[in-house]
Amino acid sequence: MTARRTVVTGLGVVSSIGNGRSGFGAGLREGRSGAGPISFFDTTGFAHDRMCEVPDFPDGDSEQGLATRMTVAAARMAVEDAAVSLGELRDVPGLISIGTTDGDARDVDVLTEMELAQGLPHLDPLLAKRFRMSRMPLAVAADLGLSDVEAITLPNVCAAGNYAVGYGLDAIRSGEVDFALCGGGDTPNRKVFANMYRLGALAPDACRPFDADRKGVVFGEGAAVLVLEALDFALARGATIHAEVLGYSLTCDAYHPTRPLQEMVTECLRGALADAGVAPHEVGLVLAHGTGTKANDPMECAALAEVFGQGAVPPVAAIKSMIGHTMGAAAAHACTAAVLAVQEGFLPPTINHRVLDPECPIDCVPNTSRAGRPDVVLVNALGFGGANAAVVLGRYTP
Repeated sequence: MTARRTVVTGLGVVSSIGNGRSGFGAGLREGRSGAGPISFFDTTGFAHDRMCEVPDFPDGDSEQGLATRMTVAAARMAVEDAAVSLGELRDVPGLISIGTTDGDARDVDVLTEMELAQGLPHLDPLLAKRFRMSRMPLAVAADLGLSDVEAITLPNVCAAGNYAVGYGLDAIRSGEVDFALCGGGDTPNRKVFANMYRLGALAPDACRPFDADRKGVVFGEGAAVLVLEALDFALARGATIHAEVLGYSLTCDAYHPTRPLQEMVTECLRGALADAGVAPHEVGLVLAHGTGTKANDPMECAALAEVFGQGAVPPVAAIKSMIGHTMGAAAAHACTAAVLAVQEGFLPPTINHRVLDPECPIDCVPNTSRAGRPDVVLVNALGFGGANAAVVLGRYTP
């Protein structure tokens, strides 16, 4: 059986540098930084207090947590961007796959110190409901009125967004569904912040991927959803095609709780290119995992050198320098940036860059976006526990 081609027809984004296709795209082009002081909990006692928060996000449904509301908003924007009627989607089988790390766990921060001082706090039943990550894709389905869909949550930590896109690609290729809403949503909470702080992985001021003076991650929040369609379904309804999902690959090594194994990252990247039928020299841009940590960046650069050859690695951008590490949404944000780069002809920058680390001998598109025409973009994502995922997106050609 010949696998059906899968295309991207809609983009929806909530981020700290801009919302929607145009807002997010403008933020990437301008090299905006979303970083600022944390507002949602008291940071007394922490030496660092920076995060990329989404400004002025509307309240939405009071029965949903913030991550779910952001994901629902991104999905609604994506469907609008795809210019597809909900009636068309309700008439065919579909999929909603959402990646996340913590879901709506931030809502636990509403428990006050007074409640905690009284012993085990009373947990509101409505609050308890929000802890179930399975509610995120179900909320999207309910908001759009879609009933003939599979709704799945993929909690594959920082690689979850790529897992969600790969899941959708498989479902469309096989003929199981005609469309898929794929992406991720996340909002860090005090617990996650404290954990990464104790690990010494948080940057005091800014995320500086590949920089000699990099000091770690800055958290971010938001959501991104892509509308994927079978090519025949998209053409039949006269859709505007933004890009094509060419292939993906997953590996899991369980080598170390936080440090990916280079050999398995290399295997994942090569597997994605093989699945896409793309040669390394055809790739015009890599959107790196690029966390800005001392251990991750040189490892990722070494894996890219294995895949592309020394001195032959294409430009490598790390958008976490702008939007922070949005955890389960990070790879979905990167896939969205990849589509925009292909469609609009530019390379997103790696901002906050001062001096390139000799262990990271790449062109990281420092500080300023660049005009370019990447026909193929490789998106890399690495999750704790060795969950690696890579997606290849490219320019659509009939």
